[in-house]
Amino acid sequence: MKLGNGAVEVDAVYLYADLADSTGLARDFTRTTAAKVIRAYLDATCRVIKARGGQIRSFDGDRVMAVFMGNTKNSDAAKCGLQIHHVVEKIVRPKVEANLSSITTKGFQIKHCVGIDSGTALIVRGGVRGHNDLVSIGRAPNVAAKLSDVRNGLYRTYITEPVFKKLLDTSKYTSGPDKKLMWEGPFTREVGGEKITVYKSTWMSKP
Repeated sequence: MKLGNGAVEVDAVYLYADLADSTGLARDFTRTTAAKVIRAYLDATCRVIKARGGQIRSFDGDRVMAVFMGNTKNSDAAKCGLQIHHVVEKIVRPKVEANLSSITTKGFQIKHCVGIDSGTALIVRGGVRGHNDLVSIGRAPNVAAKLSDVRNGLYRTYITEPVFKKLLDTSKYTSGPDKKLMWEGPFTREVGGEKITVYKSTWMSKP
């Protein structure tokens, strides 16, 4: 829905994918090595996002934000998170370790986290004329960003309760006759001073 001053209100699912410990990466390795690791992560993540129908909206260093819309947006975003986990663990990390010996020598482990939330947000242009970009303002993008900062054991994908409640079975359970729920929860977390209900997963899905 279009609003005044060129602003648009959307009902969407926001996904943030964040590479962990980029500070340590920049501190302990050459700029070239750090850049190659970050580029490998972002390139693979963006490919998965686009394949799942997501629209990439912004980059912030080692983090990418995407928006999913449409009737299956919650399931598409959740499955995207699980597929990003698979690509990072099974493709990005082995290739980086094989091609950049210093990563293995110094014991750096490539880890990441994906945060996902749904809701309405206001999209506006930020910046000055000729040098502006689209900015999403609202609870959903903020919560998704905060969840992508979570570092908790082997869990790599976090979704909020509104997302979980609208998941199709293909994004909620494993395939095959012996279906298993791929999400653990509900759990309560404090995000930006607000207590919210989330679900988390260690599962990986092949793209």
